[in-house]
Amino acid sequence: MGRTPDIIRGTLILLIFLGLLGWWMYRSLRRSDEPVGLIGKWVITALLIPAIFLAGGGGIMAPIFGGVIGIIVAIVWAPSITGVLARPFVNLFTGGETPPEAQAYYSVVEAKRKKGQFHEAVFAIHEQLKKFPRDVTGQLLLAQIQAENLNDLPGAQLTIERFCQQPGHAPEDIATALHQLADWHLRFGQDVPAAAESLRKIGELLPKSEQAQMAAHRIAHLGTTENLLASHDRQAIRLNPGVDNIGLLKESASLQKPEEDPAAQAAEYVKHLEVHPLDSEIREKLAMIYAQHYQRLDLATDQLEQLIQQPNQPMKQQAHWLNLLAKLHIEFGHDYELAKGALQRIIDFHAGSALAAMAEQRLSHLKLDLKGKEQGHVVKLGSYEQNLGLKKPAKQ
Repeated sequence: MGRTPDIIRGTLILLIFLGLLGWWMYRSLRRSDEPVGLIGKWVITALLIPAIFLAGGGGIMAPIFGGVIGIIVAIVWAPSITGVLARPFVNLFTGGETPPEAQAYYSVVEAKRKKGQFHEAVFAIHEQLKKFPRDVTGQLLLAQIQAENLNDLPGAQLTIERFCQQPGHAPEDIATALHQLADWHLRFGQDVPAAAESLRKIGELLPKSEQAQMAAHRIAHLGTTENLLASHDRQAIRLNPGVDNIGLLKESASLQKPEEDPAAQAAEYVKHLEVHPLDSEIREKLAMIYAQHYQRLDLATDQLEQLIQQPNQPMKQQAHWLNLLAKLHIEFGHDYELAKGALQRIIDFHAGSALAAMAEQRLSHLKLDLKGKEQGHVVKLGSYEQNLGLKKPAKQ
């Protein structure tokens, strides 16, 4: 009865050892390139182990017999041992034994598309999408073939809409898909409202994002369907006769194109911004007219501040407007502190970036720039009383 605990303990240890041995053997077989050969090595080793123990009591020949058996075991296992020792170094170049991530392949699709086998290419895409239903490349490629090769713009639109409804896609991919759909509406349907609707969906799906800002800017410059159709059906332009004896003219001022009226431009820009308040290009042009033509630095500053304070603006674009604001404060306001404040905002907003480094460099030369502007500044008598174009668009 006293030996029962020892027997139980020994049995448990043996079971644990056998279990670990079995797990190791199973794992080794799964990872081995030659499982049959590995089993053969185990069998040979299992037969030689008892011979080693028998050689231990064989007198003077025992060491020789044991050495021979050891050499045989070494020959059997040498390749495997060498492979285990070399594996860490091999993995540095091969990436290890982890299998590559499964992904969709569309080389067959592209080959069929080049041969003009568009329906077969679509079928091949669907085969890949069955395995990878959320693959971005496959869905956008499917829409592209539908629109550009099969003349199926409604089908392409449905594919893009389904793609945008799938959760988890990157904002850049969603915006790219909808911009592409807008391009197809303009290219194949000459349908500006449909293109604008596709771009508006970017703002709905990605509100207050950089992609929404870019979409709004593009909507503002789409124009009208009539203008788009006119660009496709341009009539021959009748050229006016040239100037006779142009080389004998005393001056060429009469040949220069008349400058556009800044006041009319400002009025046009104000009306445009009432409809498209997120059009950054036009708002910047309006700010420059306020500063250069009307000498109204306050109105120009207001327009630029609206651009600077828009959320999710690209860093580079925001820094551009702050640099422009600093330039206007130096050139038209001759105010060092306000110009310095504009550059300091770049440094604070984008600390550690190349934009901040450039702002710091410009800040170090700011007083010299101001001195140069003050020396060349001429006081202009009189003031503008026109109100045309000075109406500020309502802030959104």
